[in-house]
Amino acid sequence: MDCKEFEKRIPAYIGQKLPYAELKQFCRHAEHCGECKEELTIQYLTTEGIQRLEVGGAFDLQKELDQHEADARRKIRFHDVFLHFGLALEVAAVSVVLGLVIWILS
Repeated sequence: MDCKEFEKRIPAYIGQKLPYAELKQFCRHAEHCGECKEELTIQYLTTEGIQRLEVGGAFDLQKELDQHEADARRKIRFHDVFLHFGLALEVAAVSVVLGLVIWILS
């Protein structure tokens, strides 16, 4: 993902609407690109700050952004584990089927 694509996806990220593959690329890019990370912070603070000012009350937007990022990383980890588990089940199923075929043919 390049910086231009990253910036286009910031609103979807803030709204938690990025699909898994895009979310993973987005987070990876944010980790390695300081300028994009700064742009994400600015847009998050602006977007959420305006909404919170309309509602009123106290808030800590930087802490909320950090939590938002932690939630995204947790979601990515969950999907990665789920995909690896699924792959392991597929390998096990194919092994069982091959074992049965070999047993039947022998």
